[in-house]
This record gives sequence, C-alpha cells and structure tokens, in this order.
Amino acid sequence: MLTALAADPLVWRYGYELGRQVGLKAGSLYPILMRLCDRGLLEAAWETDAPPGRPARHLYRLTGTGERLAQELAASEASARSAGAAARRGQLRGAW
Repeated sequence: MLTALAADPLVWRYGYELGRQVGLKAGSLYPILMRLCDRGLLEAAWETDAPPGRPARHLYRLTGTGERLAQELAASEASARSAGAAARRGQLRGAW
C-alpha cells in the first residue's frame, strides 16, 4: 500500500483506486488505510467537490513520515533483491 502511494506522494488518492491498484477488496483495504492513518503514515480528507448525486469520498495520501517509511522499505526491498541475485549467481558458478 505504501509503495502504491509513494509513486506520487503529494497526490490525494481514492480508496477504490488504491484497492484496484494493489488488488485488495474493500474488506481488507479500508482497515489497512485506517490503521495507516492511526499510525500517522497517511492523512485522510473528504472530497470537497463531489459531483451532484454522488456522495463525497475519502481521499488518502502519505504524510512525511509515511513517505520516509515507504522510501526505507523500497531501499530495503531493493537491497534484499540484490543480495538474493548475488547469492543465486554464486550458486550457479558452483554448479559449473
């Protein structure tokens, strides 16, 4: 979820849009979003310009803390992938 939001951290995103992007249904998505808000990683706001006939929707975006955590997680994931690739290369050398 943080990775999806970190792609453009200043943009407000709708829950439905995020759910489609990360492959989560509402029953899993909204509790996650609420927990991230409670932990200060996301901020939430109500849509102010909902078209007539449609209720306002919640919007979400990363806080500064959330953005830093997303960057740390991405760096950690990249490091783990790099280490795994190096280990696999070492295994292949030994097989020849």
